[in-house]
Amino acid sequence: MEEIEELSPLRVASTVQALSSALRGNRENAPAANRGKGDRVFPDPEKLWFKESSAKNLRNRDFLSPTTVLNTLYADGQVPPAVMSRVLSLRGSGVLPVAGAEVMGEGLRLRVDRAAAFKAVLAGRTADYLKPSSQKEGCVLINCPALHPKIYTPTPETLTLGQLRTVLLADHMGALLRSQGFSVFYCPKLPKDGNIVAFLRALGIDWPTAAADLTYEEQEEQILKALESSIYREEGADRGRKTCRGGGGGGGKKVEEEEENEGALRINLKRVFQEEGLLGYDPSLGTCIVQRDSISQLAQLDLCTADFTVTVLHVTSCQDEFRQQQMAMLWRASGAPHAQKHVVCGPVKTPGSHLTATWDDIIKVMTSATVRFELLSTVHTSPVTLDVQKEGGVSTKGPRGGVFVMYNCARLHTLFDSYERGVEKGLYPEIPEGSQLDFSALKEEGEWLLLFNYLIPFSELLDQSGQAIGYEGGGARANIKTEQICKFLVSLSKDFSSYYNRVHVLGEPLPHLFNQMFCRLYLLRALRELYHSALETLNLPPIRQL
Repeated sequence: MEEIEELSPLRVASTVQALSSALRGNRENAPAANRGKGDRVFPDPEKLWFKESSAKNLRNRDFLSPTTVLNTLYADGQVPPAVMSRVLSLRGSGVLPVAGAEVMGEGLRLRVDRAAAFKAVLAGRTADYLKPSSQKEGCVLINCPALHPKIYTPTPETLTLGQLRTVLLADHMGALLRSQGFSVFYCPKLPKDGNIVAFLRALGIDWPTAAADLTYEEQEEQILKALESSIYREEGADRGRKTCRGGGGGGGKKVEEEEENEGALRINLKRVFQEEGLLGYDPSLGTCIVQRDSISQLAQLDLCTADFTVTVLHVTSCQDEFRQQQMAMLWRASGAPHAQKHVVCGPVKTPGSHLTATWDDIIKVMTSATVRFELLSTVHTSPVTLDVQKEGGVSTKGPRGGVFVMYNCARLHTLFDSYERGVEKGLYPEIPEGSQLDFSALKEEGEWLLLFNYLIPFSELLDQSGQAIGYEGGGARANIKTEQICKFLVSLSKDFSSYYNRVHVLGEPLPHLFNQMFCRLYLLRALRELYHSALETLNLPPIRQL
């Protein structure tokens, strides 16, 4: 078994990059001017190798460079001996150890030294695989328009399922970004001890609160004065024939103005994003009549960002996207310098039913985990359909929802409780140091699948959540794949459940069986911590008992 240099945690991305360099050699650095007409066009380096994930393919390979790639790189698809030597001798920081490689009909197959990989992950710094690979700096304000008062503060009875989805998404994104190192704040603050606060806490959402009698009159006055003196304010002859109401629930509905609202404060939002070079905003925003609830929301945003520069994420529903773009441009017109992005959720559909966020009788039998997984497992821009009139339309059971995930997390806790009781009774010795174990005993295909598909890639999955924050391009919307953690946990639970139902971890208390048992306990202990880290990004505590 090859020993791995303790340079950094093993990473799939680092391995693919190193494999691609080995396959291409110096060609990727060759100047284009030096290539003749007969030179081959080389494929994108990121597409030279693919990580396998299915149990079937993992039986004979871990990475594959397809035949189509080899035919593009080499004459007749024949891999030169020098290239094969580079692949087989591959080493480096974060690179998975190579056990062997061979060219077959489907392409160049590479197999990882699994015993060495198990030891590196399980007997080394396992905690490095349960957090992002690097910590970022900066402040993020997450604004949830659904919680801003229109006339009155929202209540559980008035909050729609679509709006609840945006609140859950905002809560999840905050946890993800905090894990990246960002300082995260939320807007608006809700009245302390209000019904909506108690409802959200029942779902595990600890939203910030303020005194019920707190007002924002000073900030509202400042916002109003800033808009009145804005260079984007329209006066008499500057007005167009049509206006959008900025607030009042108009949602961008256009009205003929002519004599109506003479003297009202109007801001040309189209000029704001055009002159400031802001991409992705609706060209029909036009001129906006400033409404009172708009001033209220902007005042809270201004107060939350008074002392520092932040990136603001507006988490809203697709029905309210237009209005929130108005809010963003109004705030910009008032002089707010902050970068703003929009995370827009698709609708929640309940065929044949009209439900608010209280879900009436259904909420009584659904846990916070189930609610979160129902509304967060789908790509946030896509609709969610909850067929509450059909049995099984909501996944309170079965291998796809929050209950299934929490159940399998609890199984791991139960396993270790059983082991500890066995130690107390003298059946098993204490788990030794990982350096004393032979991890080549982990031969079951499910064991490698759990390490290779979940433990090793999790840190890279977390890294992706912060990438969209520092990216200025791409328009008004933030490209954050908020559904990935839920899908990751469901997939992990399916594969873990399959493995756990097949393998008897705590075997007979016989010394010659202890090495394999301890290796499996190391793997499952790391999985238990993986569950905890992933659930933490959903603000869900683990269930420790079945």
